[in-house]
Order: sequence, then C-alpha cells, then structure tokens
Amino acid sequence: MEILEQAKNYVAGKVANMPKPEADITDVDFKGFGLDGITLLAKISITNPYSVPIPIGEIAYAVKSGDRCIVSGTIPDPGSIKGNGDTLLEVTVKVPHGAMVSLIRDVGGDWDIDYVLELGLIIDLPVIGTFTIPMSYKGEMKLPTFADFFGGGKSTPEEEEAVCK
Repeated sequence: MEILEQAKNYVAGKVANMPKPEADITDVDFKGFGLDGITLLAKISITNPYSVPIPIGEIAYAVKSGDRCIVSGTIPDPGSIKGNGDTLLEVTVKVPHGAMVSLIRDVGGDWDIDYVLELGLIIDLPVIGTFTIPMSYKGEMKLPTFADFFGGGKSTPEEEEAVCK
C-alpha cells in the first residue's frame, strides 16, 4: 500500500508542475449603451504552452461594486486557445439598467462607480482535468453629467476667443 501512495504523490507532483495556460485581462471598454443596458468589452490575452489548441468550456463572469454583485453569469463555449502562442479573446458582458440604477446611491463626488470585473476561464485539459484560470480587473464607470448632455462645461480656446471679441 505504501508504494501505491508514493506513486500517487509522484504523479500528483508531476501534474502540479506541468505548464498550464495563463490568462490576463488587458483592457475593459464600454462597447455600447442600449435599451437593455450597458455592454462591457473585456479583452483577454491567453498564452497556451502546448502545441495543440485547447477548447474553452465556458467563461464565468461577475461584475461587482462595493460589497454587491451587480451581474453574474456564464458564457458557454466561447471558442478555443490556439496552440503554441497567444490568443486574444473578447468577452462581452451586459449590465442591465436596473442594476446600474441601484448603484446610483454609491456614486461619490467624482461622479463615477468603482467596479471589479471577475472572469474565470474554465478549461478541460486531458491529463490535468478541469481547472479555472481566475482573472480580475478593477475600473470605474464615469457617469455623464448634465453638462455632458448639453455640451456645456468645456470649450475650445477658439470658442473662448470668439466669445471674448
């Protein structure tokens, strides 16, 4: 029995030290604003150390602000990671207007909402098994002011010069 335990520990140690794909959120932008809510676009850079493509089972996401989860969900079968290189994956996350309205009370003097986008790439590797690559991105959503809606607040030097003459 002791030999079997040593063999299991040896294999577990080798599997733990195998290279695994790595991922990082490089940028998050606003993709759009529509009747159904705000759409965020997260750009993810994924490095695959293996020569074969690896399918991504799904992507789990959560957008949080303060202690609250604004929206969470999964994106099934988003594609695969190309072999021996980097893959740029774009993930869209929709934040409904109702969730945004509930955050208005958290808006500070700087007129923005601080948020955290958490993503998890769920991958199934043949020898290693299913594992999740966790990622996180902190950012802020700038809310428009009344001056932004009516074009006030900022003027070009040429406009200021024309008014002064």
